[in-house]
Amino acid sequence: MEIQSERLLLRAWRRGDEAALVRHGNNHAVWKNLTDRFPHPYTRKDAATWIRRVRAQGLPPQSLAIVYRDEPVGGVGFERMQDLSHLTAEFGYWISEAFWGRGFATEAARSASAYAFAQFDFERLQASVLEWNQPSCRVLEKAGFTLEGRLRRHCVKEGRVVDSFVYGLLRHEADSRSGPSLISGRSQTPQAGSEE
Repeated sequence: MEIQSERLLLRAWRRGDEAALVRHGNNHAVWKNLTDRFPHPYTRKDAATWIRRVRAQGLPPQSLAIVYRDEPVGGVGFERMQDLSHLTAEFGYWISEAFWGRGFATEAARSASAYAFAQFDFERLQASVLEWNQPSCRVLEKAGFTLEGRLRRHCVKEGRVVDSFVYGLLRHEADSRSGPSLISGRSQTPQAGSEE
């Protein structure tokens, strides 16, 4: 399964991605904006464990490598919530600091959210952002997500108790925007001038 956007390829993580995962993921500036499930420092052992874990999830994949010029430079994914929220998925992403400010996170979020709705029965994707991460708020807004609330003193990161923002994207909202469409396991973005 591959999703090709304008500049990026989203695909399942695979063996051989470990070195790139460590190179781009072992970064305090990246880690401070993620859940503590993403370790720091990020080692080759962490990368191998992660790749084994997501490969064991089966198909279609829910955790995707963000690939630029044949190298994974980040990740994007979603995880089904439980019980009454089983039609909602927690959505998240990260991009190597070396590629911040280029619109890669927005491009990947648009493609991955379209894929999530095309391949799964989700009615809603939900993303949480730590209060200091305004660039991630802008990424989600540009990708079509709506700010739904602020959870006060909701998270603990680096020993600080902080607020978080909750963003949501509903299936019908995603269906109404243009973007990549998944065709036979490969996604295609309509070309300029096409009738799609």
